[in-house]
Amino acid sequence: MKSIIYVILLLISVETFSQSEAEVKKTIETFFEGFHKQDSTLLNQVVYKDVTLQTIAINREGKTILHTEDYSKFITSILSIPKNQKFEEKLSSFDIKIDGNMANAWTPYQFWFNDQYSHCGVNSFQLIKVDNAWKIFFLVDTRRKDCTVD
Repeated sequence: MKSIIYVILLLISVETFSQSEAEVKKTIETFFEGFHKQDSTLLNQVVYKDVTLQTIAINREGKTILHTEDYSKFITSILSIPKNQKFEEKLSSFDIKIDGNMANAWTPYQFWFNDQYSHCGVNSFQLIKVDNAWKIFFLVDTRRKDCTVD
């Protein structure tokens, strides 16, 4: 009898984890939907009030730099891209880890501008679950040119 209870609890745990993973993935997909549509309302629905955005890159002198961008400036820059310009960040996979109300998602990507390869890297999203919804509170990405382009 105990083994049946353990199996049932295990199945419930696996199902709950799968649902949470899907919810985290959906939050990130909604972020990119808002990004590509240049829709600040959609973007704001999935970020936490004090979201931090950072980029790790190599500057012209070959030194590693960490750049922090104010979220409001990020929104302004996205909204200022002319509508006749096409940009797309293509995510190749999701590696999601969850512990309680905290999640991390690792998403390799390629960035394309006007159908031309621009750069690649990885996004690392940190999320918090508040009021039954996952919100992005931290996003750091890398940017480089030397990736395999599909």
